[in-house]
Amino acid sequence: MTSQPGDATPPQPRDPHHPHDPYAPWDPTAPGILSLPSGRLVRGRGLRHPLPAGPVPEYGVYLLGRQPAAQPWEFRWLRWPDFRLPADREEARAVLVDVWERAAHSRVEVACGGGRGRTGTALACLAVLDGVPAAEAVDHVRRHYDRHAVETPWQRRYVRRFTR
Repeated sequence: MTSQPGDATPPQPRDPHHPHDPYAPWDPTAPGILSLPSGRLVRGRGLRHPLPAGPVPEYGVYLLGRQPAAQPWEFRWLRWPDFRLPADREEARAVLVDVWERAAHSRVEVACGGGRGRTGTALACLAVLDGVPAAEAVDHVRRHYDRHAVETPWQRRYVRRFTR
């Protein structure tokens, strides 16, 4: 049987109950998923760890001191050395705003080497963009993502000074 033009099955709506559905959102109970107050879901992870089971991201932002390896999905590299702050703060803000906007309709992940310091800092900034007061954002991420997130005093200060 040969296929004819128009035989292609149109994309189906997202099915959150089907783990291999390419249109499914993140499972909010999966490890590394931060649920923001708006309902947006963002996955944080450490690149030194294996890729988690389940759907892959539709978009990723990688917070590293050097360019990451290619990925089979769309991604962006943000230069951010380990235990430090982003090399370009204006670029970081623009990238994080983009992540926050995409998280409303796509599977987005944010990752660094270990998944705690830089990733936690970025997730806390996303929480601020989502309406969490900056003074509470680190605690929010530590409660809902990883209790060790945002590792250094300057990362905590960066989040406190981050504004919507």
